[in-house]
Amino acid sequence: MSYDRHNVFARILRGEIPCKKVYENAHALAFHDINPLMPVHVLVIPKGEYVSFVDFSAQASAEEQAGFVQAIGAAAKACGVAAGGYRLIANNGADAHQEVPHLHVHIFGGKPIPGRMIKQEGR
Repeated sequence: MSYDRHNVFARILRGEIPCKKVYENAHALAFHDINPLMPVHVLVIPKGEYVSFVDFSAQASAEEQAGFVQAIGAAAKACGVAAGGYRLIANNGADAHQEVPHLHVHIFGGKPIPGRMIKQEGR
């Protein structure tokens, strides 16, 4: 998947489409999803042109990577889910149903999240 400079997140970063901002730093922007699936559903995107975590981890500077990770934690705290718990999801590629070709992480929270996706060893 190649980067599309006309994708919705690129347009949000350029100010062409408004968003309900939660947090912003020099390297990332966090905002409320327009179709929330949970009481808290926030998207965190890097400001650089990265399609996936593979792209981001290979091409982004250490400062961009640190800023992105810091923004995820700051957004969770700003939304009030850091203490009670939240789930991070990043869909990468067609098999994972990534809809926008710009790296993004979903923060889900605000109520208990059912299910465990990974079986713990010994259980």
